[in-house]
Amino acid sequence: MTRFLLLILLLIPGLSLAQKPPEGQPSLDDLFSIKETFRYEVKYGFFKLGWVEVSLLPDTMYNGKLHKHLFTKIESNSKIPFIGTEIDHFHSLFYENEDGLPVTSYYWKDNVDENEYKEIEYVFDRENGVVTYKEEDNTRDTLSLKEPATAGHIIFYFSRLFAGGDIDHSMPVYVTKEEGAIHFKNPSKLETRKYAAFDEPVQAYLTTGQTENIAGPFGFSGEFRAWFMNDDLRVPLEARVKVFLGNAIVKLIEYKVEEL
Repeated sequence: MTRFLLLILLLIPGLSLAQKPPEGQPSLDDLFSIKETFRYEVKYGFFKLGWVEVSLLPDTMYNGKLHKHLFTKIESNSKIPFIGTEIDHFHSLFYENEDGLPVTSYYWKDNVDENEYKEIEYVFDRENGVVTYKEEDNTRDTLSLKEPATAGHIIFYFSRLFAGGDIDHSMPVYVTKEEGAIHFKNPSKLETRKYAAFDEPVQAYLTTGQTENIAGPFGFSGEFRAWFMNDDLRVPLEARVKVFLGNAIVKLIEYKVEEL
């Protein structure tokens, strides 16, 4: 269950590797100028699997450099048989590189319901060009670092920089003991969609793509679709991934924003 929801979290969205966001797209400075709080519902068929909450915590110092702190809470729906209570917290300390892209310095997961903190850790050592990790089974290893190196849920910001921009791009991701990638296609065509977080229908861009070397359970094929609002912030609205015998759907149900 935990790994499945983590995979969902990664997808809230020959290609070249990531490039600078195109003109007219939101910048990280735009996204950092406001305080956003998101709550998503995760469904698989008729089953409500759980909820995902995303927010940006106050800046923090890490290795002598000021970093942004992205926090995500995933909670399972304990009413579903054989699922039980799962509460996991995911953290990413990241900063903006010279190309205006978010890159990760430190990523970790807290398994709160089992009282296992820093159960997963990924440390990005740019001085030595490596990524070191510790996984849930306590295995540890080192991987070669490829920029713009990211881990876990940093895609929550990365994907918004390109949504609707008519530029295809890819993002390196370090997860589940290996380096993978997420490939995006970002057409500028708009469609109308309805979400519980908003009183009226909204205009949205559809991003499509696939993952590479990111292993997923339940028959996940690697293909996905994600919708982003046609506004200055490209608010992430929905993600759909193919799994065994159906689709998992993540939809925005609450959205709060305030100026800083």
